[in-house]
Amino acid sequence: MKCAFLGLGVMGYPMAGHLANAGHEMTVYNRTEAKTSQWSQDYKGTVGKTPELASAEADVVFACVGNDEDSLAVGGSAIAVMPAGSVYVDHTTTSASCAEKLAAIARERQVGFVDAPVSGGEAGAVNGALSVMCGGAAEHLKVVSPLMASYAKRVVHIGPVGHGQLCKSVNQIAIAGLLQGLSEAVAFAKASGVNTDKTLEAISGGAAQSWQMENRWHTMVQGKFDFGFAVEWMRKDLDIVFSEGDRFAADLAVTRLIDSYYEDVEKQGGKRWDTSSLVSRIDKS
Repeated sequence: MKCAFLGLGVMGYPMAGHLANAGHEMTVYNRTEAKTSQWSQDYKGTVGKTPELASAEADVVFACVGNDEDSLAVGGSAIAVMPAGSVYVDHTTTSASCAEKLAAIARERQVGFVDAPVSGGEAGAVNGALSVMCGGAAEHLKVVSPLMASYAKRVVHIGPVGHGQLCKSVNQIAIAGLLQGLSEAVAFAKASGVNTDKTLEAISGGAAQSWQMENRWHTMVQGKFDFGFAVEWMRKDLDIVFSEGDRFAADLAVTRLIDSYYEDVEKQGGKRWDTSSLVSRIDKS
């Protein structure tokens, strides 16, 4: 298919690459042209200098940008020139209301819309093993699901437009709590003098097992955080969580506390550290 990918950041760059490797005719756009230049050397595809130029003839346009404001600006520009019957897929983590606004713009143009935030981090994007949570019409998801399969191990239709984003909020709430518990477990293990490798071997085979444990335990023990999903991105996502939670009168007391811990990490200079850097607050060894 003729596809465009808007936003070649940590996630978008490899995702667009998987689509190119799957044989789709790709055009890419990024605000920083150096990224598109490098991408076009690494993969087969062309460069669009604006969202409009990248999207004007595409069957499907994918986007993965920064926040609500970026998503509305880039998405609005792209959808305005997309042909009727095409589909716009927003992989950006945004508010549900942002997704609804873009969907309304798309309907006016007879363009399909799917909000499709992802989970799995940079490693998941590079390895083609992301989990995608989708909101939108089944007919539009049917068109784009086979394309997403090039970079995702799981694509789930959650419900109508905006429900993909609400699902992502659920995901971030769960991760925040899990990482604080894992941080305390790592700090306890180190302070007690127990063999941390053997401890991981034992507990990762039981009820405590998680993706974060299996992929972050060793680096947390070592105090290494210069990779992965950045603290500042997590706090952006948690701002969305709290805004959505206010609408539902959701009890997010623990999540708000952990967000304040991430604020502490930022004050330590960890804005770009991986989210597992929560352990740095309590492990002083």
